[in-house]
Amino acid sequence: QLQLAESGGGLVQPGGSLRLSCAASGFILGNYAMGWFRQAPGKEREGVSCISRSGRTLYADSVKGRFTISRDNAKNTLTLQMNSLKPEDTAVYYCAAGWGDYCYLRETSYTNWGQGTQVTVSS
Repeated sequence: QLQLAESGGGLVQPGGSLRLSCAASGFILGNYAMGWFRQAPGKEREGVSCISRSGRTLYADSVKGRFTISRDNAKNTLTLQMNSLKPEDTAVYYCAAGWGDYCYLRETSYTNWGQGTQVTVSS
């Protein structure tokens, strides 16, 4: 059974950093397109970043230059390094897995989702 489990969320001050991890089980993460999404209170879920099977990455304009997505195939883990965090980054962050050679920042490209981890950026 394909499962995803996020960790690493928490409370951080503006300007701080967090590192989110997504552990995959039941499948080989490197064979899938993987994405990070987030949902803030009262807002729709939005794509943050994704990485294709070949390693190509995409970022939402709001996080470019601050967030970095990476994949450790040996550990079967997806990571999102978040630096220079802002209050508007506050949200529940989800990782997702999808088929295809490319990755996209749209929910419909992904078939399996984790439960999410809360990130709160506040002083």
